[in-house]
Amino acid sequence: MDLDVFVAAHRAEWERLDALIRRRRGRLTGAEADELVLLYQRVATQLSQLQSTAPDPALTSRLTTLVARARSAVVGTRRATWRDAVLFFTARFPAACYRTRHWWVPTALLFTGLVAALGWWIADSPQVQASIAAPEELREMTRPGGAYESYYSSSPAAAFSAQVWTNNAQVAGMSLTFGALLGLPVLWVLFQNAVNVATGVGLMASADRLDVFLGLILPHGLLELTAVFVAAGVGLRLGWTVVDPGRRPRTTALAQEGRAALGMAVGLAAVLLVSGAIEGFVTPSGLPTWARIAIGVAAELAFLAYVFVLGRRAVEAGETGDVAAGDRPVEAPVAA
Repeated sequence: MDLDVFVAAHRAEWERLDALIRRRRGRLTGAEADELVLLYQRVATQLSQLQSTAPDPALTSRLTTLVARARSAVVGTRRATWRDAVLFFTARFPAACYRTRHWWVPTALLFTGLVAALGWWIADSPQVQASIAAPEELREMTRPGGAYESYYSSSPAAAFSAQVWTNNAQVAGMSLTFGALLGLPVLWVLFQNAVNVATGVGLMASADRLDVFLGLILPHGLLELTAVFVAAGVGLRLGWTVVDPGRRPRTTALAQEGRAALGMAVGLAAVLLVSGAIEGFVTPSGLPTWARIAIGVAAELAFLAYVFVLGRRAVEAGETGDVAAGDRPVEAPVAA
Protein backbone atom coordinates (compact mmCIF):
# COMPACT_ATOMS: atom_id res chain seq x y z
CA MET A 1 0.00 0.00 0.00
CA ASP A 2 1.27 3.49 -0.95
CA LEU A 3 0.54 5.59 2.15
CA ASP A 4 0.71 8.89 0.30
CA VAL A 5 -1.90 7.72 -2.22
CA PHE A 6 -4.02 6.24 0.61
CA VAL A 7 -3.98 9.51 2.55
CA ALA A 8 -4.70 11.61 -0.54
CA ALA A 9 -7.63 9.37 -1.48
CA HIS A 10 -9.32 9.47 1.93
CA ARG A 11 -8.26 12.72 3.61
CA ALA A 12 -11.45 14.50 2.60
CA GLU A 13 -13.59 11.80 4.24
CA TRP A 14 -11.56 12.01 7.47
CA GLU A 15 -11.87 15.79 7.61
CA ARG A 16 -15.60 15.61 6.91
CA LEU A 17 -16.10 13.00 9.63
CA ASP A 18 -14.16 15.16 12.08
CA ALA A 19 -16.33 18.16 11.20
CA LEU A 20 -19.55 16.18 11.71
CA ILE A 21 -18.35 14.92 15.09
CA ARG A 22 -17.65 18.48 16.20
CA ARG A 23 -21.03 19.69 14.93
CA ARG A 24 -22.84 16.90 16.79
CA ARG A 25 -22.59 19.02 19.93
CA GLY A 26 -25.05 21.26 18.20
CA ARG A 27 -27.57 19.72 15.85
CA LEU A 28 -27.27 17.52 12.81
CA THR A 29 -29.89 17.21 10.16
CA GLY A 30 -31.21 13.76 9.28
CA ALA A 31 -29.01 13.63 6.20
CA GLU A 32 -25.94 14.67 8.19
CA ALA A 33 -26.62 12.02 10.83
CA ASP A 34 -26.82 9.36 8.11
CA GLU A 35 -23.60 10.71 6.62
CA LEU A 36 -21.91 10.50 10.03
CA VAL A 37 -22.80 6.81 10.37
CA LEU A 38 -21.68 6.05 6.80
CA LEU A 39 -18.35 7.84 7.21
CA TYR A 40 -17.75 6.13 10.56
CA GLN A 41 -18.16 2.72 8.90
CA ARG A 42 -15.90 3.68 6.01
CA VAL A 43 -13.10 5.07 8.17
CA ALA A 44 -13.27 2.07 10.52
CA THR A 45 -12.80 -0.22 7.51
CA GLN A 46 -9.94 1.95 6.25
CA LEU A 47 -8.27 1.71 9.67
CA SER A 48 -8.55 -2.07 9.60
CA GLN A 49 -7.02 -2.17 6.11
CA LEU A 50 -4.20 0.10 7.21
CA GLN A 51 -3.42 -2.05 10.28
CA SER A 52 -3.27 -5.25 8.24
CA THR A 53 -1.29 -4.01 5.22
CA ALA A 54 0.78 -0.92 6.13
CA PRO A 55 0.64 -0.21 9.88
CA ASP A 56 2.13 3.28 9.97
CA PRO A 57 2.18 4.27 13.69
CA ALA A 58 1.35 7.95 13.27
CA LEU A 59 -1.46 7.45 10.78
CA THR A 60 -2.84 4.46 12.70
CA SER A 61 -2.94 6.50 15.91
CA ARG A 62 -4.71 9.36 14.14
CA LEU A 63 -7.38 7.15 12.60
CA THR A 64 -7.83 5.14 15.81
CA THR A 65 -8.63 8.35 17.69
CA LEU A 66 -10.98 9.50 14.94
CA VAL A 67 -12.82 6.17 14.84
CA ALA A 68 -13.14 6.13 18.64
CA ARG A 69 -14.64 9.65 18.64
CA ALA A 70 -16.99 8.72 15.81
CA ARG A 71 -18.06 5.55 17.58
CA SER A 72 -18.89 7.54 20.68
CA ALA A 73 -20.88 9.97 18.57
CA VAL A 74 -22.81 7.21 16.82
CA VAL A 75 -23.56 4.76 19.63
CA GLY A 76 -23.00 6.90 22.70
CA THR A 77 -20.96 6.06 25.77
CA ARG A 78 -21.63 2.62 27.19
CA ARG A 79 -21.43 2.02 30.93
CA ALA A 80 -20.77 -1.31 32.53
CA THR A 81 -23.67 -2.66 34.58
CA TRP A 82 -24.27 -5.51 36.98
CA ARG A 83 -25.76 -7.37 34.04
CA ASP A 84 -22.33 -7.30 32.37
CA ALA A 85 -20.72 -8.79 35.49
CA VAL A 86 -23.34 -11.55 35.68
CA LEU A 87 -22.94 -12.29 31.97
CA PHE A 88 -19.17 -12.46 32.35
CA PHE A 89 -19.21 -14.99 35.18
CA THR A 90 -22.09 -17.07 33.82
CA ALA A 91 -21.10 -17.19 30.14
CA ARG A 92 -17.97 -15.42 28.93
CA PHE A 93 -15.46 -16.61 31.51
CA PRO A 94 -16.54 -20.28 31.61
CA ALA A 95 -16.74 -20.26 27.80
CA ALA A 96 -13.19 -18.93 27.54
CA CYS A 97 -11.98 -21.64 29.96
CA TYR A 98 -13.81 -24.33 27.99
CA ARG A 99 -12.49 -23.12 24.62
CA THR A 100 -8.90 -23.32 25.87
CA ARG A 101 -9.24 -26.74 27.52
CA HIS A 102 -7.07 -28.36 24.81
CA TRP A 103 -4.22 -26.22 26.08
CA TRP A 104 -4.55 -26.24 29.86
CA VAL A 105 -5.62 -29.86 30.40
CA PRO A 106 -2.43 -31.23 28.74
CA THR A 107 -0.48 -28.58 30.66
CA ALA A 108 -1.92 -29.95 33.92
CA LEU A 109 -1.06 -33.55 32.99
CA LEU A 110 2.50 -32.69 31.98
CA PHE A 111 3.00 -30.60 35.12
CA THR A 112 1.76 -33.44 37.34
CA GLY A 113 4.02 -35.93 35.59
CA LEU A 114 7.02 -33.64 35.95
CA VAL A 115 6.33 -33.09 39.66
CA ALA A 116 6.03 -36.84 40.23
CA ALA A 117 9.30 -37.54 38.39
CA LEU A 118 11.25 -34.77 40.12
CA GLY A 119 9.76 -35.65 43.51
CA TRP A 120 10.77 -39.30 43.14
CA TRP A 121 14.28 -38.24 42.06
CA ILE A 122 14.70 -35.97 45.09
CA ALA A 123 13.30 -38.55 47.53
CA ASP A 124 15.53 -41.31 46.15
CA SER A 125 18.76 -39.31 45.95
CA PRO A 126 20.60 -38.18 49.11
CA GLN A 127 23.01 -36.27 46.88
CA VAL A 128 20.19 -34.15 45.47
CA GLN A 129 18.82 -33.57 48.97
CA ALA A 130 22.27 -32.46 50.15
CA SER A 131 22.41 -29.94 47.30
CA ILE A 132 19.13 -28.41 48.50
CA ALA A 133 20.10 -27.78 52.13
CA ALA A 134 22.24 -29.06 54.99
CA PRO A 135 20.97 -32.19 56.82
CA GLU A 136 20.04 -30.14 59.91
CA GLU A 137 18.01 -27.73 57.80
CA LEU A 138 16.25 -30.60 56.02
CA ARG A 139 15.30 -32.18 59.34
CA GLU A 140 13.97 -28.82 60.54
CA MET A 141 11.82 -28.45 57.44
CA THR A 142 10.35 -31.94 57.49
CA ARG A 143 9.95 -32.67 61.20
CA PRO A 144 6.48 -32.53 62.87
CA GLY A 145 5.69 -28.86 63.34
CA GLY A 146 8.58 -27.92 61.07
CA ALA A 147 8.74 -25.34 58.29
CA TYR A 148 6.40 -27.17 55.90
CA GLU A 149 3.67 -27.46 58.52
CA SER A 150 4.13 -24.15 60.34
CA TYR A 151 4.11 -22.18 57.08
CA TYR A 152 0.32 -22.33 56.82
CA SER A 153 -0.18 -20.90 60.31
CA SER A 154 2.68 -18.39 60.21
CA SER A 155 0.29 -15.42 59.90
CA PRO A 156 -3.32 -14.62 60.82
CA ALA A 157 -5.68 -16.42 58.45
CA ALA A 158 -7.06 -13.29 56.77
CA ALA A 159 -3.64 -11.76 56.18
CA PHE A 160 -2.22 -15.07 55.00
CA SER A 161 -5.11 -15.55 52.54
CA ALA A 162 -4.59 -12.05 51.12
CA GLN A 163 -0.86 -12.66 50.71
CA VAL A 164 -1.36 -16.03 49.01
CA TRP A 165 -4.06 -14.62 46.73
CA THR A 166 -1.79 -11.74 45.66
CA ASN A 167 1.14 -14.04 44.91
CA ASN A 168 -0.95 -16.52 42.95
CA ALA A 169 -2.71 -13.76 41.01
CA GLN A 170 0.71 -12.44 40.02
CA VAL A 171 1.76 -15.88 38.75
CA ALA A 172 -1.46 -16.21 36.74
CA GLY A 173 -1.12 -12.66 35.42
CA MET A 174 2.47 -13.31 34.31
CA SER A 175 1.39 -16.45 32.49
CA LEU A 176 -1.37 -14.57 30.67
CA THR A 177 0.56 -11.43 29.76
CA PHE A 178 3.86 -13.09 28.83
CA GLY A 179 2.09 -15.50 26.50
CA ALA A 180 2.51 -13.08 23.61
CA LEU A 181 6.29 -13.66 23.84
CA LEU A 182 5.82 -16.99 22.05
CA GLY A 183 4.82 -18.57 25.37
CA LEU A 184 8.45 -19.13 26.45
CA PRO A 185 8.20 -17.20 29.77
CA VAL A 186 5.07 -19.24 30.57
CA LEU A 187 7.06 -22.47 30.34
CA TRP A 188 9.68 -21.03 32.70
CA VAL A 189 7.03 -20.01 35.25
CA LEU A 190 5.51 -23.50 35.10
CA PHE A 191 8.90 -25.15 35.51
CA GLN A 192 9.72 -23.05 38.57
CA ASN A 193 6.41 -23.95 40.20
CA ALA A 194 6.91 -27.64 39.36
CA VAL A 195 10.35 -27.61 41.01
CA ASN A 196 8.95 -25.93 44.14
CA VAL A 197 6.15 -28.49 44.52
CA ALA A 198 8.42 -31.43 43.67
CA THR A 199 10.95 -30.32 46.29
CA GLY A 200 8.30 -30.48 49.00
CA VAL A 201 7.06 -33.84 47.74
CA GLY A 202 10.56 -35.32 47.59
CA LEU A 203 11.80 -34.04 50.94
CA MET A 204 8.67 -35.02 52.85
CA ALA A 205 8.63 -38.43 51.14
CA SER A 206 12.24 -39.02 52.18
CA ALA A 207 11.17 -38.32 55.78
CA ASP A 208 8.20 -40.75 55.44
CA ARG A 209 5.78 -37.83 55.89
CA LEU A 210 4.39 -37.51 52.35
CA ASP A 211 0.85 -38.11 53.66
CA VAL A 212 1.19 -35.06 55.89
CA PHE A 213 2.44 -32.94 53.00
CA LEU A 214 -0.41 -34.02 50.72
CA GLY A 215 -2.89 -33.36 53.51
CA LEU A 216 -1.57 -29.80 53.66
CA ILE A 217 -1.32 -29.03 49.94
CA LEU A 218 -4.35 -30.78 48.45
CA PRO A 219 -7.14 -28.76 50.16
CA HIS A 220 -6.15 -25.53 48.42
CA GLY A 221 -3.67 -26.81 45.84
CA LEU A 222 -6.17 -28.55 43.59
CA LEU A 223 -8.09 -25.36 42.76
CA GLU A 224 -5.03 -23.13 42.96
CA LEU A 225 -2.97 -25.17 40.52
CA THR A 226 -5.94 -25.59 38.18
CA ALA A 227 -6.22 -21.80 37.95
CA VAL A 228 -2.49 -21.59 37.22
CA PHE A 229 -2.85 -24.30 34.55
CA VAL A 230 -5.71 -22.39 32.90
CA ALA A 231 -3.64 -19.18 32.89
CA ALA A 232 -0.62 -21.02 31.49
CA GLY A 233 -2.70 -22.74 28.82
CA VAL A 234 -4.20 -19.43 27.72
CA GLY A 235 -0.73 -17.87 27.68
CA LEU A 236 0.62 -20.70 25.53
CA ARG A 237 -2.36 -20.39 23.19
CA LEU A 238 -1.70 -16.66 22.87
CA GLY A 239 1.95 -17.41 22.08
CA TRP A 240 0.95 -19.92 19.41
CA THR A 241 -1.38 -17.31 17.89
CA VAL A 242 1.71 -15.22 17.16
CA VAL A 243 3.16 -18.17 15.24
CA ASP A 244 -0.05 -19.36 13.57
CA PRO A 245 -2.95 -16.88 13.56
CA GLY A 246 -4.99 -19.14 11.28
CA ARG A 247 -7.15 -17.44 8.66
CA ARG A 248 -7.27 -14.21 10.62
CA PRO A 249 -4.76 -11.39 10.18
CA ARG A 250 -2.15 -11.70 12.93
CA THR A 251 -3.10 -8.36 14.51
CA THR A 252 -6.78 -9.31 14.54
CA ALA A 253 -6.07 -12.75 16.00
CA LEU A 254 -3.85 -11.31 18.74
CA ALA A 255 -6.46 -8.66 19.55
CA GLN A 256 -9.24 -11.26 19.87
CA GLU A 257 -7.21 -13.71 21.95
CA GLY A 258 -5.67 -10.91 23.99
CA ARG A 259 -9.06 -9.46 24.95
CA ALA A 260 -10.23 -12.92 26.04
CA ALA A 261 -7.01 -13.41 28.03
CA LEU A 262 -7.44 -10.10 29.87
CA GLY A 263 -11.00 -11.06 30.74
CA MET A 264 -9.79 -14.41 32.04
CA ALA A 265 -7.36 -12.61 34.34
CA VAL A 266 -10.37 -11.16 36.16
CA GLY A 267 -12.14 -14.52 36.36
CA LEU A 268 -9.03 -16.37 37.53
CA ALA A 269 -8.45 -13.75 40.21
CA ALA A 270 -11.87 -14.68 41.61
CA VAL A 271 -10.99 -18.40 41.47
CA LEU A 272 -7.68 -17.77 43.22
CA LEU A 273 -9.49 -15.75 45.87
CA VAL A 274 -11.45 -18.90 46.74
CA SER A 275 -8.32 -21.06 46.84
CA GLY A 276 -6.57 -18.42 48.96
CA ALA A 277 -9.44 -18.47 51.45
CA ILE A 278 -9.19 -22.27 51.66
CA GLU A 279 -5.43 -22.06 52.17
CA GLY A 280 -5.79 -19.44 54.88
CA PHE A 281 -8.75 -20.83 56.81
CA VAL A 282 -9.09 -24.56 55.96
CA THR A 283 -5.54 -25.87 55.43
CA PRO A 284 -4.21 -24.84 58.89
CA SER A 285 -7.49 -25.60 60.68
CA GLY A 286 -8.01 -28.37 63.20
CA LEU A 287 -10.31 -30.30 60.87
CA PRO A 288 -9.40 -33.93 60.17
CA THR A 289 -7.23 -34.42 57.11
CA TRP A 290 -10.03 -36.19 55.24
CA ALA A 291 -12.37 -33.26 55.85
CA ARG A 292 -9.85 -30.69 54.63
CA ILE A 293 -9.12 -32.69 51.50
CA ALA A 294 -12.85 -33.20 50.92
CA ILE A 295 -13.36 -29.41 50.93
CA GLY A 296 -10.55 -29.01 48.38
CA VAL A 297 -11.96 -31.77 46.17
CA ALA A 298 -15.44 -30.22 46.35
CA ALA A 299 -14.08 -26.82 45.29
CA GLU A 300 -12.16 -28.42 42.41
CA LEU A 301 -15.17 -30.42 41.19
CA ALA A 302 -17.35 -27.31 41.38
CA PHE A 303 -14.92 -25.40 39.17
CA LEU A 304 -14.63 -28.25 36.65
CA ALA A 305 -18.43 -28.51 36.47
CA TYR A 306 -18.59 -24.73 36.04
CA VAL A 307 -16.21 -24.97 33.06
CA PHE A 308 -17.32 -28.20 31.38
CA VAL A 309 -21.07 -27.81 31.90
CA LEU A 310 -21.76 -24.09 31.98
CA GLY A 311 -18.83 -23.28 29.71
CA ARG A 312 -19.78 -25.85 27.09
CA ARG A 313 -23.36 -24.60 27.01
CA ALA A 314 -22.12 -21.03 26.55
CA VAL A 315 -19.82 -22.06 23.70
CA GLU A 316 -22.62 -23.98 22.00
CA ALA A 317 -24.72 -20.81 22.27
CA GLY A 318 -22.03 -18.90 20.36
CA GLU A 319 -20.05 -17.37 23.24
CA THR A 320 -16.29 -17.06 22.69
CA GLY A 321 -15.11 -15.26 25.81
CA ASP A 322 -14.43 -12.06 23.87
CA VAL A 323 -16.08 -8.79 24.79
CA ALA A 324 -19.53 -7.98 23.44
CA ALA A 325 -19.73 -7.43 19.70
CA GLY A 326 -20.66 -3.80 20.21
CA ASP A 327 -17.46 -3.20 22.18
CA ARG A 328 -15.10 -4.69 19.60
CA PRO A 329 -13.31 -2.59 17.00
CA VAL A 330 -14.66 -2.83 13.49
CA GLU A 331 -12.66 -5.30 11.44
CA ALA A 332 -12.41 -5.67 7.71
CA PRO A 333 -13.80 -8.91 6.30
CA VAL A 334 -11.23 -11.62 5.56
CA ALA A 335 -11.45 -14.13 2.73
CA ALA A 336 -11.79 -17.74 3.93
